[in-house]
Amino acid sequence: MRKINFSAGPTGLPLSVLEHAKTEFTDYKGEGYSIMEISHRSKTYEEVHFGAMDKIRKLYGIGDEYEILFLQGGAHLQFAMIPLNLSQNGVSEYANTGVWTDKAIKEAANLGINHKVVASSEASNFDHIPDVKFSDDADFAYICSNNTIYGTQYKSLPKTKAPLVIDASSDFFSEPLDFTNIGILYGGAQKNAGPSGVTIVIIRKDLLERTPKPHTPTMLKFKTHADAKSLYNTPPTFAIYLLDLTMQWVLDQGGLNGIKAINAQKAAAIYDAIDNSGGFYKGHAQKDSRSVMNISFNIKDSNLEPIFVADALKNDMLGLKGHRHLGGIRASIYNAVSLNDVKTLVNFMNDFAKKHG
Repeated sequence: MRKINFSAGPTGLPLSVLEHAKTEFTDYKGEGYSIMEISHRSKTYEEVHFGAMDKIRKLYGIGDEYEILFLQGGAHLQFAMIPLNLSQNGVSEYANTGVWTDKAIKEAANLGINHKVVASSEASNFDHIPDVKFSDDADFAYICSNNTIYGTQYKSLPKTKAPLVIDASSDFFSEPLDFTNIGILYGGAQKNAGPSGVTIVIIRKDLLERTPKPHTPTMLKFKTHADAKSLYNTPPTFAIYLLDLTMQWVLDQGGLNGIKAINAQKAAAIYDAIDNSGGFYKGHAQKDSRSVMNISFNIKDSNLEPIFVADALKNDMLGLKGHRHLGGIRASIYNAVSLNDVKTLVNFMNDFAKKHG
């Protein structure tokens, strides 16, 4: 029996995607080999590679003004690649909403990039999205759209004339986006888009013409990968194959509008259980900043939290232990988590509160 996976990432993939991959694991479309075993220069693999890119374009409704890159190194490498490629002679501006933006800010400092933190929610332990106003002439304006640890999420994107850079690792492909102000949208695939190992970078083409910082390695230049159509070096072929299958699955759910509607129902069910628990459960994020992807909360008696996690596992629900920076409980309800999965968790939460409240 498969467990219900509430892990923050890597996390579960849609079962139909796994089953499809299983049927082709040793014999891809009757070709007599696995997709993992053939050259990334082959026509067979290129159909998967460029097919995944086409599906991403279709889901977000973007055209040729953007390049889609398949890279490696996760968000951590992007913390360096973005300032190395986008910083010019001005100031790069950041909004700090938790661990992941804090790491990006520290990487910019480590590289000697002229940067500024223009908004932060650190004083309240990152329990909300702060008001942020970026300078029109900033080299770029950087945010993380959803924080996996603290359970906060932007409800609307900041308006700025500067290129908006978004770390969307934990809410990628969870809702439609208006790309009007977006310069770069990026994230690891391992939450909503596939397995770990591939990082997706959607970059506006005019930004590829910026001059990278001196001595930037060839592999760390966005233009290197754009010019080679993400085939400059051997890409993570099997991860991209699963990405392609997952993108088709999202399309089959009604695209991003369909996924958004389901995700809203899932989040509302858990937040209702928290808010109607009579104080037994307490959410970390302020209500106007609540994430639809990651729900972090505490139990009134913190001694009950490890019991909650252990009992949930006995009931085939895993990944509910909160992050070490915050503690408590965290339910990550990415696209592959069904509404029925969430109802199972809500019933467990209600029963646990009755038993221990």
